[in-house]
Amino acid sequence: MSTKSIVIWVVIIIIVLAGGYFIYTGMGSDTQAAPDAAQGAAPADEQVQGQDVTVGTGAEATPGSVVSVLYTGTLPDGTVFDSSEAHGNEPLVFTLGEQGLLPGFQIGINGMKVGGERLLSIPPSLAYGAQDVTDADGNVIIPANSTLIFSVKLINVEDAAPADEATQ
Repeated sequence: MSTKSIVIWVVIIIIVLAGGYFIYTGMGSDTQAAPDAAQGAAPADEQVQGQDVTVGTGAEATPGSVVSVLYTGTLPDGTVFDSSEAHGNEPLVFTLGEQGLLPGFQIGINGMKVGGERLLSIPPSLAYGAQDVTDADGNVIIPANSTLIFSVKLINVEDAAPADEATQ
């Protein structure tokens, strides 16, 4: 082997080692960011993902407001498991933030404006988790640990009645 070949190989090895070092130290900074996740930010696979198809221009859905939505719920393979259409196109009406609906669904609606349409991806941890959802005959409609996909259109937002008016 000539001296020129040896010098070329030494330079290549130094470059590879330096690149490996910078990649390694870059990975180390990512692992140092992990404690932030433990301090409140949920991992991406435990967060509701939302994409606005149409941004609304009306009233904004905020916790405590009464919202009306039209929706279609599907599994990732496209199987529809529920929809407003299956219920005579009647909107789903609920108070945002109150128990009774999937937490992920409510998180996804929060902040929408009337007229808006949004696609939501809800992880199992904010949906039905490790339990199957079955119909009256025991057939599985939503398998355990399923991510749910919703297409949602916000059609109305009303302020909740003040507590003292509701009790009179």
